[in-house]
Amino acid sequence: LMGFGHRVYRVRDPRADVLGAAAERFYRRAGDMTLYDLARAVEATALRVLHEHKPERRLDTNVEFYTALLLHGLGLPTALFTPTFAIGRVAGWTAHGLEQHDRGRLIRPQSEYVGERGRRWVEIGGR
Repeated sequence: LMGFGHRVYRVRDPRADVLGAAAERFYRRAGDMTLYDLARAVEATALRVLHEHKPERRLDTNVEFYTALLLHGLGLPTALFTPTFAIGRVAGWTAHGLEQHDRGRLIRPQSEYVGERGRRWVEIGGR
């Protein structure tokens, strides 16, 4: 269920609390709490159902849940949510790739790059 749980971390994502508070402030200032209140109700229901049906797993709200609510409130088209979320991770992904290459071992073994290696940068006009 998008917005809940994490592949690696088994605790509540503290960023969800920060973004949840930001979403509350955003919608309060906008003067319409309808969507925020709905999101809170969805969150509470999802957490209850997840805990009932997956008691062996800790599935808490993650950063994606409130990020989507904020991006929607800002008027960003839904199709741009994933690319916008990924933009902030590109530097980290690149750093991990470089570290993995230099150290000769994977940081997250469940991730494996299968693309072509040794490619050269081509200016946008030459592509």
